[in-house]
Formats: sequence, C-alpha cells, structure tokens
Amino acid sequence: MQDRKAPALGRRDFLTRAAAGASAALVPALARAQSALLTRKVPKTGEALPAVGLGSWITFNVGSDPVARSACADVMRAFVESGGRMIDSSPMYGSSQDVIGDGLRRAGLTPRVFAADKVWTSSGTQGRAQIEQSRRKWQIARFDLVQVHNLLAWREHLPTLYAMKAAGEIRYVGITTSEGRRHRDVEDLLRREPLDFVQVSYNPADREVEERILPLARDRGVAVIVNRPFRERALLQSLAGQALPGWSADIACTTWAQVVLKFIVAHPAVTCVIPATTRVDHVRENLAAAREPLPDAALRQRIVAAVERA
Repeated sequence: MQDRKAPALGRRDFLTRAAAGASAALVPALARAQSALLTRKVPKTGEALPAVGLGSWITFNVGSDPVARSACADVMRAFVESGGRMIDSSPMYGSSQDVIGDGLRRAGLTPRVFAADKVWTSSGTQGRAQIEQSRRKWQIARFDLVQVHNLLAWREHLPTLYAMKAAGEIRYVGITTSEGRRHRDVEDLLRREPLDFVQVSYNPADREVEERILPLARDRGVAVIVNRPFRERALLQSLAGQALPGWSADIACTTWAQVVLKFIVAHPAVTCVIPATTRVDHVRENLAAAREPLPDAALRQRIVAAVERA
C-alpha cells in the first residue's frame, strides 16, 4: 500500500506542536524541582513524616504583637504549603502555643499539621490539666505527640501519657532533652519504657548522641526528633566566614543551613529535625534540605571537618 503524504503543517499547528513538545521536555526537570520532601517512618506505626519540621522555641514567643503574630502565621503557611507537617512547641515557650493556635486558625492549616507538644510541670497531678490547656491554645482536637519536656517529673507524667494514648486522647508518647543533658537517663528510659519518640540535640558540632542514643533508638524502634540543629544560629554564625565548599553542589545545597540540615537528616536513626525561624524565606530554605541527594558517610565527615575549622 502506498503511503499517504502527511499534510503540511500550518504556522498555528506548527507552533502549537512545538510548544507541546517543549512542555513535555520540561516535565522531568519540573518534577525534579518540585519533588516531594523526604519522609521518615515512625517506627511504631509506619506513619510517614517529612524529615524537616518546624520548631517554635524563642521564634514564636511574640506575645500579642499583631505584626509579629502575622509573620508567624506566614511562616506556618509557607511551611505547610512547602510540604512540612511537624510543628513542635511547649508550655515553656512563653506565648508560642497561643501564637501557633492563632496562626493555624487564620491560615486554615490545622488538619494538615502533626502537632507535637510537651508536658512541663513538676507536679504529676497537674500534667493532664496542663496538656488540656495547651490543646486549647493550639485550638486543635488532640495532639499527635506529647513529650515529657527535659524529663521533668517523668515518673509521674509517663503513666498519664500512656493512659491518654490508650484512650485515644493523644497518638504518641515521647521524652525530650537538649544540649547534652541527662543522656544516661534518656538511654535508661529508651531501654525500659515503651516510648514512641525521643527528642535530642544533634548537629555536626554536637554529636554525642551518635555513640549510644541514636543507635539505641533505632534498635528499640523509637522515632528521633532533633532540636537545636543550628545552636540557635550560633553554628551558622561561626560558619559564615567560610565560603561554601564546592562539594556542597553535590548534595544540592546553596547555604550552610542546608548543609547542616542534610547532615542531620542523613543519619538513618533521625525521623525529623525541627529548626525554628521567623522568616518565610528561611523556612523554605530549610525544607529544601529535605530532598535528595543526601551526603554519604565520607561527605558527612567533610561536613564535620568544616564545622571544626570554623
């Protein structure tokens, strides 16, 4: 059978097909640029959480200032719109819980966040009341995670949290520490208690938890939240005098903050790191660190060396 000659394309058809072809070629690049955030599974349930969350220590303690509250709401909106979920706070953090609740309500974000808070009172009998007060400040139906803040009165609070979990009032139970305090107590509780989460400080300059706590948490099936990734910006300030190394491009980092966060996220025991910020551009920069590629063991050592030189 004789082939029919294809009809000549008019200018409009040509431009339409050319545009379609160009768009198709851009799809892989756009997909890479807009790839989903890396997630880590909560070992006890398999629930996936984005590897970078949002802390609120200091940054959200802005009182009733309407401009500052609006800025915090903008940060939370950008955080969730960029794929983030875990927001962490505590009764210790001044007005942060009220500010979070106000921002979540304003932006309509409540159903999309993983709400992590803490109990922080030396009175075991006041724990449940404090958690309920915190819940009202957040303006949510229940917390996903409640943690015993810095192990304060943990003997009294953990039974309360386990009972609340069994009743469906909270979903997960955890403990926290920071700045290297009470690591032996944390290890002991990881071995003895049916914890879902543990929160510790960890970054390229503070690596004590690498030796025992992170491996133990992984062995025990306990999710790890990392606080103070930047030492309240002191770590980034110390690195500011160093030019970003050429190898940073190998892990798609454009800032030292992203290098530090990728160092943390690359540890196999880490579930989520919670940097705090007051700026929308910084929250987006932080979340960009929750994407491939991550540093391998050799590159993580180079990151440590760069921090030690700072």
